[in-house]
Amino acid sequence: MLLPSLGDGITLLDVEGDRGVPILQSLVLDHLLLHDGPAFWVDANGHATTTLAQIAPSQRLLNRIHVARGFTAYQHYGAVCDLPTAVNNSIQTSTTDARAAGRGEPSRDEDTSPHTPALIVAPAVDAQYRADDTLGETHAKTLQARTLARLATYADGYDIPVLVTRNERNEFTEPVATVADHHLECEQTRMGPRVVGEGFETLVYPVDDGAYYQTTFAYWRQLLAARATQVGVEPTTPAPSTPTPEGVGTGVTADGETVATTADPLLDAWTATGTGGR
Repeated sequence: MLLPSLGDGITLLDVEGDRGVPILQSLVLDHLLLHDGPAFWVDANGHATTTLAQIAPSQRLLNRIHVARGFTAYQHYGAVCDLPTAVNNSIQTSTTDARAAGRGEPSRDEDTSPHTPALIVAPAVDAQYRADDTLGETHAKTLQARTLARLATYADGYDIPVLVTRNERNEFTEPVATVADHHLECEQTRMGPRVVGEGFETLVYPVDDGAYYQTTFAYWRQLLAARATQVGVEPTTPAPSTPTPEGVGTGVTADGETVATTADPLLDAWTATGTGGR
């Protein structure tokens, strides 16, 4: 119980102190280990980077994360608006593949499906609206409010968690806290990151007699690998002789070609591919 579970609705994760702590990525991977279905990640400020690949216990988890990124406020808002199309395309593709393979993948419980969304992630949900010089303050607030309203609609419509973070706590991001159904806070202490939420608090910090703490990628990899073993997902370790690409999945080009993608640049946005790229 070192990581809190994510309930349905919007969860706001505020991270104070060392932002290098991969708590956001760890929460996403942990949720996917416990639930079937893909995650849809609308990225900003490069949160969907190699950190995911570094701590993921299995490549299969990364393949279940669909990533889009908006480099401007309008692109970010457009990706959020087009998310239902990406979800529908993903469902059609996964069900077609399952039928072609002649298999019906068992769910972890009767309330989940390997085809429908398990999670939506929108880190730094305020970043593009705050930084876009082409928007006035009023217009920026309006566009951010519309983004939050759509995320709330998706959380309710799909009955799934929506995990968001914000760059700063101030008047501009007060609506993010207002729309959130749950609130998690992660602060950096001398003993490691401390996560506090509704009925949850991290109480165990050091490992190896205090030689390492939860700020190290090795710790988070170990934690997620243990979770993977617990739920019956075999952790994968790349062979030493085979370089591991710094990728977070596969993508679909404008010509319909499936290609391996690296974390820099990130995966092609689903709005660009029109096919719900992964």
